Amino acid sequence: MVESGECSGAKPSGEVWAGLVPLDSRYSDVEIISNESVISSEISTSSFDKHNWCKIIRNSDSCSASIKNKSPNTILVDEAAVLSQETVVIKDGSEVISGPDREGFLRYRFNIMPSLEISQKKLKIYMDAGHAKCSICLNIWHDVVTVAPCLHNFCNGCFSEWLRRSQEKHSSVLCPQCRAVVQFVGRNHFLHNIAEEILEVDSSLRHSNEDIALLDSYASVRSNLIIQSGKMHRRKRARSPVDGHSDGLDLPCPQCGTESGGFRCNHNTVHLQCQACGGMMPSRMGAGVPQHCLGCDRAFCGAYWHALGIMTSNSYPVCSPETFRPISEYSISRIPVSAHEENQHEQNITESCIRQMGRTLQDVVAEWIAKFNSREIDRTSTTLNHAEIITANTHVCSDCYDKLVSFLLYWFRISIPKYCLPPDSSRREDCWYGYACRTQHHNEEHARKRNHVCRPTRGS
Repeated sequence: MVESGECSGAKPSGEVWAGLVPLDSRYSDVEIISNESVISSEISTSSFDKHNWCKIIRNSDSCSASIKNKSPNTILVDEAAVLSQETVVIKDGSEVISGPDREGFLRYRFNIMPSLEISQKKLKIYMDAGHAKCSICLNIWHDVVTVAPCLHNFCNGCFSEWLRRSQEKHSSVLCPQCRAVVQFVGRNHFLHNIAEEILEVDSSLRHSNEDIALLDSYASVRSNLIIQSGKMHRRKRARSPVDGHSDGLDLPCPQCGTESGGFRCNHNTVHLQCQACGGMMPSRMGAGVPQHCLGCDRAFCGAYWHALGIMTSNSYPVCSPETFRPISEYSISRIPVSAHEENQHEQNITESCIRQMGRTLQDVVAEWIAKFNSREIDRTSTTLNHAEIITANTHVCSDCYDKLVSFLLYWFRISIPKYCLPPDSSRREDCWYGYACRTQHHNEEHARKRNHVCRPTRGS
């Protein structure tokens, strides 16, 4: 149970802005909500009785506080004696002892919590909704994409349909707004957030559900696309035997200028840039070979070239198939750094549990992938895109595989009864903020002392 400092009449700040964390784990944290709080907590290591022994006042700089000794005895602050009714300044990390001696009195660590107002402060951009409209459908952008070099913006579905029709009828793709030749198109996540904020303010501007479904069915821009035109550019690299007959034209990938697997790029072929090696491959949605990671929507070329038997190239970057493969084909021997919100103490506990069970990490992950595949796990909290359609056979990149493993290890840990945990960790109380706790990232003692593999309960 976490006790809060009692209010002395000052206006509450509305959130926990600081706390006193006892170095003895048998005692509870003291959360401080009011800008001026009289602290009522334990002071003696031989008793659980609570006493009003100090007053903590929040300073205007938000980086420090003042502590006033309200007990009849001397207290110690950062090893300095503070007499009764005296006031001194304390900072984040200051040590406060509730009596005149280290022996027999509780030692507390004063912690200032990161301010929600500061950490979540956003730059406010005032924008006329008319400047956030697609010039094709004349509505607010939906899944906005930006074309280059002119930098005009459109709905993904609107531009994808324009792109398809342009490639059928013309040698170049022109911008629907200014008619400049389009060389590149990519999703614009920054403008996507702006469009969402505009719609939150005025929901009447939102597309109908039918329009959104139609636009999503047209959308083909899932990662950055390089769009060739009929007018090729001169190569900047030396010519290779593959393109020796090309008269120095820019041939981005192994299927430009030569046929592989029954396909050959032409001047209308849209190319994807691999996020791993930087190489290019033709965008072929109907080829039956995955070219995008479903977890992050980024393009990877390893599976595509491997399916064509092209493992290496002297002239073009080509990925190893290990960079992008089905989830079931990955192997793992170390817990990912991202597991348990990067809390090393929790990672060590999970590793210890696996070892005590006589199992390997690979065995545990394989078991929970099977549970994920059979939909025994709630997927709503995973950070992967398209989580609902991901299966064990889905191709993902190594980064997204680590994210999936981290997600599964959370479920593995909460399935373990407390009595099966190492003794020290089984006696810990749950942190009120659970896995979402911010203090665990900058306070080593708090990260070790509280269990953070749990759901947040603060405010529930």
